[in-house]
Amino acid sequence: MKRSPAPAIDIDHQPGHYIRRLHQISVGIFLQELGEIGITPVQYAALQTVANHPGIDQRTLARTIALDASTTGGVVDRLEARGWLERKTAPEDRRARQLALTEDGVQLLREAVPAMLGAQELILEPLTERQREQFMKLLRLLVDTNNAHSRAPSEAMK
Repeated sequence: MKRSPAPAIDIDHQPGHYIRRLHQISVGIFLQELGEIGITPVQYAALQTVANHPGIDQRTLARTIALDASTTGGVVDRLEARGWLERKTAPEDRRARQLALTEDGVQLLREAVPAMLGAQELILEPLTERQREQFMKLLRLLVDTNNAHSRAPSEAMK
């Protein structure tokens, strides 16, 4: 029995391939710019979200930054072990844990934000201002429209 050949698909014409590559590049630039600070993009997202929403619980954090609960638990554990985040018992529900930045966490974000913004600038550097606006608009459209297909859909904070 003769096998039919595998389909010849040029991956350079597939959006998923370029999205994966852009993600690799984005993480590489982030780590290049923030390497001395010692924080990952996911850790930064968690810390910045807690800074923006003091007292947020771990489940809401997971939904906000689009991570599953177990991954978020590991991220929070590592941030707490490094002294950047602390868990507190929620007064209205003793089972829930509210998250807050420590003073060290606040200081870390003060150092990280300029480098993070520099990383974002490097990522978008090849684009004109108009192209950047258009790219971000289209990126938001793709992410928002396809959010339900994620293994960990994001839920915007209200």
